Amino acid sequence: MKLVSPSLLSADFGNLQRDIEMLNESDCDWLHVDVMDGLFVPNISFGQPVIKHIKRHARKPLDVHLMIMDPGRYVADFKEAGADLLTVHYEACTHLDRVLHSIKDHDMKCGVVLNPHTSVTLLEDSVQMCDLVLLMSVNPGFGGQKFIDNTYNKVRQLKALCNRKNPECLIEVDGGVNITNAPLLYEAGADVLVAGNAVFKSEDPKAIIRNLKGLA
Repeated sequence: MKLVSPSLLSADFGNLQRDIEMLNESDCDWLHVDVMDGLFVPNISFGQPVIKHIKRHARKPLDVHLMIMDPGRYVADFKEAGADLLTVHYEACTHLDRVLHSIKDHDMKCGVVLNPHTSVTLLEDSVQMCDLVLLMSVNPGFGGQKFIDNTYNKVRQLKALCNRKNPECLIEVDGGVNITNAPLLYEAGADVLVAGNAVFKSEDPKAIIRNLKGLA
């Protein structure tokens, strides 16, 4: 499976509807929405009101990535805003099991995100609950960072864990993804690639998406 979820963090916020409509017409599968609170990560992006407007124009599922403290408080809010998939950071959840159950109870796909320094082995007891696991391949908070090469090893480790515990769980990678490392990530076991600058800073975003999916 090769899915691409372009990150709206790299879109033109002054022309967000235009960029969403471009993605609607592209071969991408999801729209990746990064929510940052300025506490868990050193940046602030956007929240539920903006996501509601994104949802009005998007014709593809919203892949909402919460980079916020205590995300369990906001599960219902993001469901109402239009999230189809909701991922929360392992590092931000005191009671991860409770948060994942809450996401499922609100009829959304649920996922856990791991920062670059966080070991895949920590998901031994929770991966069976997940629809997806997102591996950060940069330190979260800002777009345009350099890809961390150890991500390939983490993808392979996670693939082995998923094969043992939950073969249906998708593996997503976010940060510094481009047409050069995409084939290597798929080869390691990734299913979903998040791409921001690689898509929105290119002259032909739709062609980049096709390349990322191996269609070009």
